[in-house]
Amino acid sequence: MDQFFSLYSHDFLRIAACVPRTRVADPDFAVDETLRLARKGNAESVAVMLFPELGLSSYAIDDLLLQDVLLDAVEAAIVRIAEASESLYPVLVVGAPLRREGRLFNTAVVIHRGVILGVVPKAYPPNYREFYERRHFAPGTGVTGVEIQVAGRTVPFGLDLLFRSNGSVPFTLGVEICEDIWVPQPPSTRAALAGAEVLLNLSASNITIGKADTRRLLCASHSSRTISAYAYSAAGPGESTTDLAWDGHAAIFEYGELLGETQRFPPDSTFVAADIDLGRLRQERMRVNTFGECAREELDGGQPFRTVFFPLDRPADTVSLQRRVERYPYVPADPSRLREDCYEAYNIQVQGLAKRLASTGLKRAVIGVSGGLDSTQALMVTTRAMDMIGLDRKNVLAYTLPGFATSDNTKSNAWALMDALGVTAEEIDIRPAARQMLADMGHPFAKGEAVYDVTFENVQAGLRTDYLFRLANRHGGLVVGTGDLSELGLGWCTYGVGDHMSHYNVNASVSKTLIQHLIRFVAGSGDVSEETAHVLSAILATEISPELVPPGATGTIQSTQEIVGPYALQDFNLFYLTRYGFRPSKIAFLAHHAWSDVERGAWPVDLPDGDRRAYSLAEIRRWLEVFLKRFFSNQFKRSTLPNGPKISSGGSLSPRGDWRAPSDSEAKVWLRELAESVPAE
Repeated sequence: MDQFFSLYSHDFLRIAACVPRTRVADPDFAVDETLRLARKGNAESVAVMLFPELGLSSYAIDDLLLQDVLLDAVEAAIVRIAEASESLYPVLVVGAPLRREGRLFNTAVVIHRGVILGVVPKAYPPNYREFYERRHFAPGTGVTGVEIQVAGRTVPFGLDLLFRSNGSVPFTLGVEICEDIWVPQPPSTRAALAGAEVLLNLSASNITIGKADTRRLLCASHSSRTISAYAYSAAGPGESTTDLAWDGHAAIFEYGELLGETQRFPPDSTFVAADIDLGRLRQERMRVNTFGECAREELDGGQPFRTVFFPLDRPADTVSLQRRVERYPYVPADPSRLREDCYEAYNIQVQGLAKRLASTGLKRAVIGVSGGLDSTQALMVTTRAMDMIGLDRKNVLAYTLPGFATSDNTKSNAWALMDALGVTAEEIDIRPAARQMLADMGHPFAKGEAVYDVTFENVQAGLRTDYLFRLANRHGGLVVGTGDLSELGLGWCTYGVGDHMSHYNVNASVSKTLIQHLIRFVAGSGDVSEETAHVLSAILATEISPELVPPGATGTIQSTQEIVGPYALQDFNLFYLTRYGFRPSKIAFLAHHAWSDVERGAWPVDLPDGDRRAYSLAEIRRWLEVFLKRFFSNQFKRSTLPNGPKISSGGSLSPRGDWRAPSDSEAKVWLRELAESVPAE
């Protein structure tokens, strides 16, 4: 299973955007620098390497482009690159001026393993401001279904070309040149709709103040709109500076995200490589049905694409993933992004509850407060919702409902929080009612035996919910739920009661790893008193526990994460299973990359639950197996969820929204794939 550790076994593809140093109108020098970078990319197992527009001739050479001696030298340079590529792994895409039937075209030449696969012309040569390309080049628009002669070789030529690997690393390339991305309808849009997952832009793109940001915006938005990876490479050092300057900006984007870019104004040849997730792109294209609809409308009756096939297989050696994988997919590592996410999530929760209260006409909210993370966040949301609709916080009826395992710490935190927030607070001891129910059922605990089974636990969970709903009846209130996304994913909620049921659940799509940051956000927002902030800090430092089973002989409290697994890992598993539909082996591969080395990951903010650690592949495999079993066997709980607002693009588990699944599905296929594809050690 050595190949398990290779990125090419998990739908990843390493591509590079290159900026070779050049000399004006010197194809021999251009070939040397191109091959120098190509060999470096080969050593790093790069599959596709993109080079700048007209890189073999130089871009800013004006009428020298019409000199036969230069054009002949360019064709000879292409032959040299093709011959050298026989021993290289990557597909090479280089820029060159090429002649066809008395016209000159600005082209991209696609080369692999000694073969010139095809040539794509620039569709829209610009002729405005500093650009005068139409003086030299014919536009590529309308050029389809034809061939071109390149140094005596006949190869496909046109805007209708796709390049597809039919080897063990399958993917499809689309190519366009510079200005083509700046027009209202880039040619690569049709290529993406026809199946191209990787879009390449050979550019020259001189630099002016602010232009780099515009490039990023264009490429990021285009990759998002086409659900693709988009690589961009611009001319750099050595290009003519007669009237223009060049910053050598190369960058790679995936579905709107910048994966990497070169240092601008490089002193020498350079490239940026990134491992793009083809599996993610394919999942998104299947999921976003409007993408397929656009493809049908655009391609039906239009000019069909020609597909040029080439073989690209997995390297024999293990190729380690060089991509940043967030340990907390629901929690961004960037502090500014995290603050923005917390601001939006908190206000979505508040707005959702405020609307529900207003629509029902109810003036009171009923909530159980345990002193734990989930009920703390829900209570803060509820008080803020009351503020928003202009009602006194005393209309929040908050109850702490201690049971057989409730600790003094959580109980005192619950009371301190309720007092600090100024709600109507009461305590109802559920133990007498629980003893009576257990006695009525003939449970051993009622006879003095220390039997702490699921019945013992769920009697307490059920009574708490019974009390809250009946209190809501009595006071004309709405029961606010506290259960979170992570608990729903793991089925860590008692069906019909406990964290599962409410009139409206503000935490329904908030993960356990995010909820801690939401509490920190509110504590530091300035909207709460110093007393409240102090209580919140104490709650964050408390071990996550359902507190349904009394401490053992050593005084150890019941730990949720020892039963269902570390929430950090299980949130990771939940995200990639439900958001992208990844197979278990890929989820394990990503988790191993993110969690196997403490130094590799990013810690946005220290977590209170002790999950600042590394996990071995064996641990990852074990907890992923637990997750899969629990996730599938507990779908019936998710099929009957109360209402609650969707918080993030990571998705929710609402049967009316992101996740719809049968309650009686089997986990066998997923468990088998995990067992067969992930090494045990």
